[in-house]
Amino acid sequence: MMRSQIDLAYSPTMPSTSVPIENVQQTDGGSHIVSEGNDRPQRQRQGSSRLRDYEVFADTEITAEGDFVHMALLADMEPVCFDQAIKEECWINAMKEEIHSIEKNGTWELITLPKGKKAIAVKWVYKLKLQPDGTIAKHKARLVAKGFLQKPEVDYDEVFAPVARMETVRLVIAMASSKDWCIWQMDVKSAFLNGPLDKEVYVTQPLGFEVAGQEQKVYKLHKALYGLKQAPRAWNKRIDGFLVKQGMTRCKTEHGIYIKSTPEAASVVICLYVDDLLITGCKSEEVESIRNGLKFEFEMSDLGSLSYFLGIEFLKTSKGILMHQKKYTLDVLERFNMQHCNPATTPVEPGNGLCKGKPNEDSVDSTLYRQVIGSLRYICNTRPDISYGVGLISRYMEEPKQSHMIAAKRVLRYLKGTMDMGILFPTQNRAETMSMIGFTDADWSGDKDDRKSTTGYVFQLNQAPISWSSKKQKSVALSSCEAEYVAACLGGCQAMWLQSLLEEIGLYYENSMLLMVDNKSAINLAKNPIAHGRSKHIETKYHYLRDLVEKGRLKLEFCKSENQLADILTKPLRRNSFEVQRSKLGMVNQASMN
Repeated sequence: MMRSQIDLAYSPTMPSTSVPIENVQQTDGGSHIVSEGNDRPQRQRQGSSRLRDYEVFADTEITAEGDFVHMALLADMEPVCFDQAIKEECWINAMKEEIHSIEKNGTWELITLPKGKKAIAVKWVYKLKLQPDGTIAKHKARLVAKGFLQKPEVDYDEVFAPVARMETVRLVIAMASSKDWCIWQMDVKSAFLNGPLDKEVYVTQPLGFEVAGQEQKVYKLHKALYGLKQAPRAWNKRIDGFLVKQGMTRCKTEHGIYIKSTPEAASVVICLYVDDLLITGCKSEEVESIRNGLKFEFEMSDLGSLSYFLGIEFLKTSKGILMHQKKYTLDVLERFNMQHCNPATTPVEPGNGLCKGKPNEDSVDSTLYRQVIGSLRYICNTRPDISYGVGLISRYMEEPKQSHMIAAKRVLRYLKGTMDMGILFPTQNRAETMSMIGFTDADWSGDKDDRKSTTGYVFQLNQAPISWSSKKQKSVALSSCEAEYVAACLGGCQAMWLQSLLEEIGLYYENSMLLMVDNKSAINLAKNPIAHGRSKHIETKYHYLRDLVEKGRLKLEFCKSENQLADILTKPLRRNSFEVQRSKLGMVNQASMN
């Protein structure tokens, strides 16, 4: 029987026995030994019930309909090299389409390599593009340069290119849903091929497309090719120049956002993430004009109204827009063989007390552990309810133990039972004013290893969460007041950024942001320049909070712990409290949208 590493990490340990392997049978209750004679009693061996949440099967035992997911991995494998790709017509056509795009954009010209210059090798990369339901949408072949061969200051200078932050994506969607604006989604085909280069770069001819009789020549690049170090920056510079010519203005606080403003509101808002664009605004004719301009300037894919963006699904209903990752969550569960596990009601077991582990505790595969955490961290983009749990297990990636993997599996089990959960961005009356409120909290001395506290904050726009964080503080707090004060300062920094962004878009109407804190001592410390024995040691940078309060840019108010929405981001809660807080955050089940 073949097992994955994640299964081996949790398989119940069976005592050794001299009974031949053919005399050991598997049952639903565990393993038992079949006696060879009537005089020998059967011995029942039962594994721990909490470990019966994994599924293991051999390749020869694929019988159920759900097992065809396993077979699909073998049926439509992506080629790993050119020799594999040329055996299938679909991949040959994909390579031809890529070469056509390169030549259509005037990306290169065939020349003899100048003396003293060196050509960079290229290779083919193959990828299956999938629909939200998992079916194949397109066979994509990409010609990429081996950018790791480039030399800095010879082949390239600067490489940084901005993209929209995920908080910004949520903010734009919340704003559009609140105003009932239509959100359009567009994609630039072969975007990096449009970016002009300011350095001389040469590449070899691609496999399968060498020019007959001129095999020794190379291509001089006029525009960027995928894989080059400067390709993202060159593309961003190109589309930035175009959007500015169209009358758009890049936000100073978020370089992934472009706006065209009117005295009332933003007539057009563009959210740019590399080559994916979200376009919305209050004036449909100006939105349509920008869309047509993009189609004329670049080869675009017009994907219609927002439905699937960056692996995130969107469902528009009469109540608003639901943002969720059901498909991605299911893919993650299948990847780690947890699609048939027993669901958990909370992502973290109350009273878990996770720590670095005992010296004699078994270690687990660190690569596998990091893969689980990496997958979970992307799900956090739509699931603030798992942010604390994922942050907790992320502390032990260096030397993960079995207890840490069990905690990671607990988060997966929770996702198994809540795959339909998502964030609802409600629709309101257009005449109503948008409102934003923030919550900050801290769990004093919660880390069992270094006794550092955990900061949690969440900001809601029209009762929908757009920004949140669960993060361990960098220094040890000497009191709960200090921990809450530090958390409020970090929340205040995020509040100022959000306020500046909303002001640029032309939506925020208040002079101060409201921040809810459940510790009166921390509020008093922020409002008064106190420096007594319990607070004089607090690092100067955290007193930025006092400056914000004094200038009236931030308003702190007390709230009871049961109304503190950030509580779910700082500590494990019991089921009843957890579900109440999750609902208050603005998370709903798809079934409730019908």
